[in-house]
Amino acid sequence: MELFFSIYFFIFGLLVGSFLNVVILRLPARKDLVLSRSSCPQCENQLRWYHNIPLLSFIFLKGQCAYCKGRISWRYPLIELFTGLVALWLMPKSMSFESISYFLYFFIIACVFICHFFIDLDHQLLLDSLNIYLLLVILPFCFIMYSWQFWLSGGLLGFGLPLIVTWLFYKIRGQVGLGGGDIKLYGILGLYLGPMGIIFTIFASCFVGAIWGLGLIGFKKLTKDRPMAFGPAILLVASFQIFFPTMAQKVQAFLFS
Repeated sequence: MELFFSIYFFIFGLLVGSFLNVVILRLPARKDLVLSRSSCPQCENQLRWYHNIPLLSFIFLKGQCAYCKGRISWRYPLIELFTGLVALWLMPKSMSFESISYFLYFFIIACVFICHFFIDLDHQLLLDSLNIYLLLVILPFCFIMYSWQFWLSGGLLGFGLPLIVTWLFYKIRGQVGLGGGDIKLYGILGLYLGPMGIIFTIFASCFVGAIWGLGLIGFKKLTKDRPMAFGPAILLVASFQIFFPTMAQKVQAFLFS
């Protein structure tokens, strides 16, 4: 039975990953996510259902469009595979209501993070629609699991501190530092992580972002005309805190002791 459930959750994750590819591609362009048929972005021919089987279609088509033979990005099967592995890793230990609820809660957060990550890489945008969806998932959990002082102070600090820093940066330099999506994401994460947790997120993500930026400069991928996507740094640090809480708390305690 354990093998059966492992296969089931892995396939479930693959299917969700296929949908996440649609979200990443269409949501920034404000296209329909459900009713519109998939098509090749190069020749615009509509794809058959068997062209969209997660992982397998990419392998059998040899990474090419079935019609125009245009190259299909490796990102699509990698996102499908990664989402499948996340679902397998988070697979509930039992089929109880509590275990399934925890699986869905953390799996949904992971899916939003994946969409945020790649959309920000492509467009330098952390979309309000995804932030609102994340808020609607996290806030009820915080109401139930945490004291109101914990999540409220974390949310206010997560939103307020980056906002003040961005405002001061604008007054001094005349440039916008963090985008509105980054600030909102910090605020939402603060609800879950609390005041000390979100302070760690802010400072650690700035460190990761600095390393990220230096790497982009080294590879000549960062120019004045295209701002750096800072969202991935926030999401990487937050993922470490949410999905590896014991390790994150040890690091946090060491830094703040």
